Amino acid sequence: MLDRLQSLEDRYDKLNQLLSDPEVISDTKKLREYSKEQADLEETVQTYRRYKEIDGELTDAKAMLDDKLDADMREMVRAEISELEDEKTNLEERLKVLLIPKDPNDDKNVIVEIRGAAGGDEAALFAGDLFKMYSRYAETQGWKPEVIEASQNEVGGYKEIIFMVNGKGAYSKLKYENGAHRVQRVPETESGGRIHTSTATVAVLPEAEEVEIDIHEKDIRVDTFASSGPGGQSVNTTMSAVRLTHEPTGIVVSCQDEKSQIKNKEKAMKVLRARIYDKFQKEAQEEYAANRKSAVGTGDRSERIRTYNFPQSRVTDHRIGLTLQKLDQILMGKLDDIIDALIVEEQAKMIEQADAQ
Repeated sequence: MLDRLQSLEDRYDKLNQLLSDPEVISDTKKLREYSKEQADLEETVQTYRRYKEIDGELTDAKAMLDDKLDADMREMVRAEISELEDEKTNLEERLKVLLIPKDPNDDKNVIVEIRGAAGGDEAALFAGDLFKMYSRYAETQGWKPEVIEASQNEVGGYKEIIFMVNGKGAYSKLKYENGAHRVQRVPETESGGRIHTSTATVAVLPEAEEVEIDIHEKDIRVDTFASSGPGGQSVNTTMSAVRLTHEPTGIVVSCQDEKSQIKNKEKAMKVLRARIYDKFQKEAQEEYAANRKSAVGTGDRSERIRTYNFPQSRVTDHRIGLTLQKLDQILMGKLDDIIDALIVEEQAKMIEQADAQ
């Protein structure tokens, strides 16, 4: 581990030199590439430097015990050694986390797709609750949610809603929301007071940049149509809504949220690009899993990941066995307790795998 950290520090120092080189400064692409690499290394290198300082101070403090010290001074040195050893241990654990390979998508914006699944109107209403929950969570993180496409039903819920979350690190946290979410509650339309179980699915896709995926215009069929509202009634007599079909993959995206056909096409293109990127990523993961002859944890969307139980005001994340008695707060967007626990669990597994190698 220390050899790897030293090589990262050497690379960080080299990047500092490169970023002051006139040739690099005049090359926008290289400047952006080196700046990002340096920023990614910053925390790891600074933590490693602090680790080396502590290690040196600890060596010096232990050497002092060999000197002739009075009882009070010896006790002070021992106390200092204890503090330094605790800090060194904490830094070692932090460095293990920092050395975990970073998901290349973590800093990206995301496109979130929520669909009502089993449960009819109640599932659609629950999809609306999830949309509000994620919108509020995004705002607490300083991210900006923006609706791309929404299909409402007659009771005010969503058969489907697609929205983008713009903000650095959005994917690093929201990626844990991939999967089937289950709700248990008494619907407003239930006269007998019986608890119903309904589900909604959540898909979180990293926004794909143009440089990452090559989509040819000749492969995209563009159809335009008039926007429609709940129940299918026409709400716009102009042909502003857009449907894009990527013929090689069969992926179809529609957008009618904007009054402008151009804006709808731009939004639809973002979703199409993200879905194609996600398809290629999943195919690569499946190939990797087959080669290893073991499943790769990808947050399969068919998997039930969480239950929201209204009668007991309880939320349970089934992946880590976490249960919280604060349903109201979570639906208000206070997801940190759940997401932080999922991050810690994933990091612990990756450290365990690294130690076993």
